[in-house]
Amino acid sequence: MQNTLLLVDGSSYLYRAFHALPDLRGPDGHPTGAMHGMVNMLRRLRADYPAAYIACVFDAKGKTFRDDMYAEYKATRASMPADLAKQIEPIHEVVRLMGWPILMVEGVEADDVIGTLAVQAAARGMNTIVSTGDKDLAQLVNDKVMLINTMSNEKLDEAGVLAKFGVPPNRIIDYLTLIGDTVDNVPGVNKCGPKTALKWLSLHGSLDGVIENAHSIGGAVGENLRSALEWLPQGRQLITVKTDCDLVKHVVSIEETLVGRPEDKDALRDFFQRYGFKTMLRELSQGNGGGAPMNSPEGAHGTQGTQDTLPGMPIIKGEYELVTTWEQLDKWLALAEAAELTSVDTETTSLDPMTAQMVGISMSVEAGKGAYIPVAHRYAGVPEQLPREEVLERMRPWLENPAKPKLGQNLKYDMHIFNNHGVTLQGIVHDTLLQSYVFESHKPHDMDTMAMRHLGYTTIPFVDVCGKGANMICFDQVELNRATEYAAEDSDITLRLHQTMLPHVLEDAGLTYIYEKIELPTQIVLQKIERNGVLIDAEKLGAQSREIGARLMELEAQAYELAGGPFNLGSPKQIGEIFFVKLGLPVIKKTATGAPSTDEEVLQKLAEDFPLPKVLLEHRGLAKLKSTYTDKLPTMVNKDTGRVHTNYAQAVAITGRLASNDPNLQNIPVRTSEGRRIREAFIAAPGNVIVSADYSQIELRIMAHISGDEAMLRAFAEGEDIHRATASEVFGVALDEVENQQRSYAKAINFGLIYGMSAFGLAARLGIERAAAASYIDRYFARFSGVKQYMDETRAAAKARGYVETVFGRRLWLPEINSPNGPRRAGAERAAINAPMQGTAADLIKLAMIAVQGWLESEKLATRMVMQVHDELVLEVPEAELELVKGKLPELMAGVAQLKVPLVAETGVGSNWEEAH
Repeated sequence: MQNTLLLVDGSSYLYRAFHALPDLRGPDGHPTGAMHGMVNMLRRLRADYPAAYIACVFDAKGKTFRDDMYAEYKATRASMPADLAKQIEPIHEVVRLMGWPILMVEGVEADDVIGTLAVQAAARGMNTIVSTGDKDLAQLVNDKVMLINTMSNEKLDEAGVLAKFGVPPNRIIDYLTLIGDTVDNVPGVNKCGPKTALKWLSLHGSLDGVIENAHSIGGAVGENLRSALEWLPQGRQLITVKTDCDLVKHVVSIEETLVGRPEDKDALRDFFQRYGFKTMLRELSQGNGGGAPMNSPEGAHGTQGTQDTLPGMPIIKGEYELVTTWEQLDKWLALAEAAELTSVDTETTSLDPMTAQMVGISMSVEAGKGAYIPVAHRYAGVPEQLPREEVLERMRPWLENPAKPKLGQNLKYDMHIFNNHGVTLQGIVHDTLLQSYVFESHKPHDMDTMAMRHLGYTTIPFVDVCGKGANMICFDQVELNRATEYAAEDSDITLRLHQTMLPHVLEDAGLTYIYEKIELPTQIVLQKIERNGVLIDAEKLGAQSREIGARLMELEAQAYELAGGPFNLGSPKQIGEIFFVKLGLPVIKKTATGAPSTDEEVLQKLAEDFPLPKVLLEHRGLAKLKSTYTDKLPTMVNKDTGRVHTNYAQAVAITGRLASNDPNLQNIPVRTSEGRRIREAFIAAPGNVIVSADYSQIELRIMAHISGDEAMLRAFAEGEDIHRATASEVFGVALDEVENQQRSYAKAINFGLIYGMSAFGLAARLGIERAAAASYIDRYFARFSGVKQYMDETRAAAKARGYVETVFGRRLWLPEINSPNGPRRAGAERAAINAPMQGTAADLIKLAMIAVQGWLESEKLATRMVMQVHDELVLEVPEAELELVKGKLPELMAGVAQLKVPLVAETGVGSNWEEAH
């Protein structure tokens, strides 16, 4: 790295370190959080990027040329927090002691100094690495300049900038000028977000091209663009990083001025002693002063639990207390009462939230410290524990106080556990499972994986504590000290993860909205729906199971007759031999091993012409119904409530859709009469009825909103049958002349295209020639040009950024969008088209759940939601409340968002789910 210049954007990291770390204090109470962050970051940088030339660049005091250009520049920024201001001088001091030259140039910003040095370094043939969290500096990236973000481990070269922002580095200035910079109070074009900016730059090449073509850009945002034309040149000047600053007074030359020096260990030792940096002080004594922080089990905490780590860097193991006396419990309760946020977790006897019993509670109020309160461990020789019910009564005022903020990892489960013991957990303000899901939906969200990904920390695996398989023990059998290590670590790491991940979420307004206004409230509602459960008629299911069993025997006999003898209907090998050897049926496709396939798709195709595949298809479908629903559902009735309680997994699908499991209530087939009959077994309690409410054609309405297609918008605005309106456009006939088959074709086109269906797929769906299907699609896009434009732009944006977004800002990641594997890439491209619609629909139904639950509670109604299935809410309603609920539900669901087309919700009523649907 002798030919490399390493520059640190010190001003950027000051704030990020201050807000990312806990409120750390030195021995005299002096705030030290930002100091710890800067020291850790600089140590890691020198270890990871041993460059010959280095500098840490800070903003100088006073105005800059941008303030002279624009009086409102940065005017909306709050003044520096007092606790951060107190740390500036100590930070400058310790940076110098660590051997880093410091640069502060009056009249310009740190960005401009960095930009100028990067240009000077390139002229000398040097490479430059810029460590920053500031997106503005992406404009500097080229084949000689790379950005790194120590906090998120992000690296941005030219390809990385394109992937992150959707534009190359040489268009970052244009991009930011259009969208504006709210942090620096630089206006852009009103209502022009990243999507619109990318669209314009893609169409017109540059900001100058957008300005030249402003007259041709339609809609309200086009008017906004034309209104901003006079401002845009000035906005571009404000956003452009200056690369020709006069640095002669500060930098004689890079080679002479910016050489990294050895640390002044004696002075550093005094500094670390003064501010309570105990771990670093110890490491200096051990001769490890220049490297990255080491994991160490002791000496890790100064006053108030000072932690010498930065999010994204290896962290030290915490100090955990086993609580077995009332004095200890009262101490931790007092800490929780006073804390700004407390991480809480439960250990239990099983994973079934409705039946699991509490074994212990863990807590953490500051990073690096935690406690475990065992209440029901039972093994030979177990020490005395505090009694569970008395502990819960002692903790109840805090647990049930909505004003005491609480954090957890999947707190929906813990809410159930507390409910099982008569306690209602309130005050939930954060959940790391949901933070991870919102920030990076395509990655695992279990705590162990997140701890390694975000903290570089390896947690104690559950199997190390309880074992696995036949040798697995229940947590109540775990020895108390070992249980404390495991359980308290959970709460501690959850708190540390929160401190690391929340800033990522809050950096983006869309992600913040999804997290705070959708996912967190939805978690509370889902727990109530799960708790409510749904009543089923076990006798009816039993009768259906017997009927299906008889039909299966008939089908089996038919299959034997058609095959010329008995065989195993579940054996692909035997089926293949009968199909392709004995009966000579055509091979449709092959498996990865080269054998003829007999999967569902093949059976569907063969069933069009041959009887045996058709019999096998019916047999498979009925067998699955019987095993999954008619046989299993009665066994899943909770003996205490008499109801079935599903679990809604909130952090699974990247689209934001919920997943129902144990049992899965979202996959009950409705295209067959047998499947629909299963819904008949979902019933209302005496004196109640089932009400079903779902959105009408929600994904097509979202397509109209997102694409802005005028024909679609008009059809929905005028309340037309969208499929009939589509048929009218595609087949060129008047609305009242559309035939049923034409409407059917149009419906297949409407739904097929939003799922990325090709002409080949449409031909197969409609049973027509591929050329005819292609002709229909061409006609569709000619009439609905806005839809075609949306699809093209969405594919391009997805390839550039790696994700698409919902209307509300949820990011839908597509890891395979640039895959070299053709089928995988094609699948991701289809998902890119549909995901914004499916994701927006998921956001809308969650907002509807929140609104409906809020209304039910505010009106103190006995009605309760019992299921959520895709775009549908299912409620159990007392007959006395039926008219009120029927009238209010559509209003609430339609009012959760204002789209360019009206949202429409429809309700049905019946004694069971099938009648109401």
